[in-house]
Amino acid sequence: MASPKIKCGVAGVGSLGQHHARIYAQLPGAELVGIYDRDSKRAAEIAKLYGCKVFTSVEELGVACEAVSVVVPTDLHAEVAIPLLKQGCHLLIEKPICASLEEAEQVMAVALEKKRLVQVGHIEHFNPVMAFLEKEANHPQFITSERLAPYQLRGTEVGVVLDLMIHDIGIVLALVKSPVKRIDSVGVKVLSKTEDIANARIEFENGCVANLNASRISLKKAREIRIFQDDAYLSLDFMNQGGHLVRKSDIIAYGIKMKIGLVKAGDHASIPVHEIPIEKGEPLALELAHFISSVAESKQPKVNAQMGKTALEVALTITDQIKKAVVR
Repeated sequence: MASPKIKCGVAGVGSLGQHHARIYAQLPGAELVGIYDRDSKRAAEIAKLYGCKVFTSVEELGVACEAVSVVVPTDLHAEVAIPLLKQGCHLLIEKPICASLEEAEQVMAVALEKKRLVQVGHIEHFNPVMAFLEKEANHPQFITSERLAPYQLRGTEVGVVLDLMIHDIGIVLALVKSPVKRIDSVGVKVLSKTEDIANARIEFENGCVANLNASRISLKKAREIRIFQDDAYLSLDFMNQGGHLVRKSDIIAYGIKMKIGLVKAGDHASIPVHEIPIEKGEPLALELAHFISSVAESKQPKVNAQMGKTALEVALTITDQIKKAVVR
């Protein structure tokens, strides 16, 4: 006998929330019960598209659902999440978990009291590229990342660090697995009230250094990471889900061939550069499937509330440093 489907809902059906609704409507283990949005016209439009109900309050949505995606602006996360938790819903809260550590702690306290799961929407953890990195990047020593996007009004209630860079903060924390020792940051306001361009250098206790760059006023989109470790160099593209790998063992073998005259000096084509065979997939669909599975099996999700809070803490340290530098 098949397990009953998890009754799901979405709070906030804007540019991203609409895709949460679409995927819940398609997932085999989920039933899209309904949605809530402050814009009633938008809510009606999405509900008609996916054949679900429009609820007139967060509380009504919570009563009808077991699991809900919170896809509202960051500064409203706690305001929306806490009533849903009190109604007994498991939550997927889009990143960052909240706008402040105090709000994150409030959400976590209610989740603990009500014994509800909270997954944070660090979507790149479900990108097939991350699955490869988790296997191959076992002792990174230096990491660089670049995350660029054209300017848009969505997301500007927070700066580029909480909007974009936090993706890479979460990735780096997951790969390095070491406490942060030192952070040095710079940022520039261009079109927003908060920083639109930011750079952060994060030094870890184990000696690894990560250099993160983010901009939301770029003419192009980019989501790339490069990792250097003592046995390999990895260059991955999260957007196009591809990349390449150079292993130290292959370079040593190439050097030996040069020494004994099997290849000529300058014949760089002989150095093996491995194209990474990544099985492409839609990260959001993989993320929501994991969330539904976690709820169905009562298990902690891959990116739980504590991980979301840790990433937020690093992100807020970076934004605080940028603000202080601007004030000076």
